[in-house]
Amino acid sequence: MSGWVGIGRSDIGLMRKSNQDAFLTLDHLRLWAVADGMGGHIGGDIAAQTAIAAVKARAEVFAGPVHQGHSQPAAFLADLIQQAQQAILGRAKVEPKLKGMGTTIVLLFVVTDPSPVAHVAHVGDSRAYRLRSGALSPLTRDHTLIERYLERGILTKDAARSHPERHVLTRGLGMPSSVKPDIAAYPLEPADLLLLCSDGLTKMLEDHDIERLCLKAKGDPIRACDALISEALARGGDDNVTVVVVARP
Repeated sequence: MSGWVGIGRSDIGLMRKSNQDAFLTLDHLRLWAVADGMGGHIGGDIAAQTAIAAVKARAEVFAGPVHQGHSQPAAFLADLIQQAQQAILGRAKVEPKLKGMGTTIVLLFVVTDPSPVAHVAHVGDSRAYRLRSGALSPLTRDHTLIERYLERGILTKDAARSHPERHVLTRGLGMPSSVKPDIAAYPLEPADLLLLCSDGLTKMLEDHDIERLCLKAKGDPIRACDALISEALARGGDDNVTVVVVARP
């Protein structure tokens, strides 16, 4: 049960002048990622690209030992995110005009021995989902002020959708303080479909919309990616939209 395949798509959307999203598909390492440069901040695209490049370089060296059982997936993912953070801060130090640049990131790492498990780490509001038996489940919770308000019962979900602070992050790569990712593990079943996305998708589509389109794709990652991005654009495409869909062929 080792053959998991990921398909990624990214679109500039209909309102933005540049694409500040980036993604990574490393099927041979069973590692996938999405990063979303912080909108309105200088160098958001560079921050996202820097984070993805740092993750790729580090993973190529250290993913193998994790698959062989010599180190723990959670520690591996925490290290990848720390490397991405240091790469962003280092570049901003060398290029002062990039000071303050930042990005979200969500990582998916599948370990198959002794049984398949999805390990998910994230910072910010890029999300991970799992589709199983016709039902979509979120695997991450946004690091935003709104999510904090929802947890405390200050806002309802309906009020949160139009709240002016709905996209203010409480955690992100590039922030000068230490960045602590949330990391969790989820056992996998053969027919599971996994999804990573930037908030350009979730701004436009509710979870039930994502579920419906993924079901319609019948387990095909290419069809799912194309359908999700097309629907986000059809509903206005307010932001860059990036989707990575992972499934077992």
